[in-house]
Amino acid sequence: MTTNTNLSNYIFYLQYVNKKLENFFQQQEPYIMCKKGCSRCCENGEYPFSKLEFDYLMVGFLQLPYEVQEKINLKIKKLKEEKEKYSGEKAFVHECPFLVNKSCSVYEYRGITCRSFGLMSINEKGNSKIPFCAFEGLNYSNVIDKDTSIISSEKYEKLGIQQEPLAYNVSYDFLTSENISKNFEIDFGEKKALLDWCK
Repeated sequence: MTTNTNLSNYIFYLQYVNKKLENFFQQQEPYIMCKKGCSRCCENGEYPFSKLEFDYLMVGFLQLPYEVQEKINLKIKKLKEEKEKYSGEKAFVHECPFLVNKSCSVYEYRGITCRSFGLMSINEKGNSKIPFCAFEGLNYSNVIDKDTSIISSEKYEKLGIQQEPLAYNVSYDFLTSENISKNFEIDFGEKKALLDWCK
């Protein structure tokens, strides 16, 4: 059960992280192709969520009109049935059940992974991770070498942009790490795929 204090601390943390992310997205503006109506990041994932994030998401969900809630519940039921039948070796990736008409129905309450997606991040090994949408003509596609899957210095130089493409420490693991928990007095709780939280 999420306490009011834990939820308050989490909301304070979201305000802090949103400002940081907004600044990073502004710095990387020449490489960010996100626009209203594009929902690629919500159509192909597992969406890691902590218990705390899911509880907060539910606050937003319960404010939706009944018919939208029903639509989402039907999507969840269908996805759970598909996941049960899935026998592939890779993770079960799917459209987020909270995506309605190509728009996030709980945008203000979305998870941390949803907030940071689109930027290049730094993984646990210290390497840059390019968002998958780069290979679909979206973020960073104007500077990526599709053959090597790395940023092309040649393409970057041709653009004549002063701000270079950068990777930030915005991985989900970092943004929900033990250090963050301690600094903001947050208990994120258990972490698992979004669909696994849904009843």
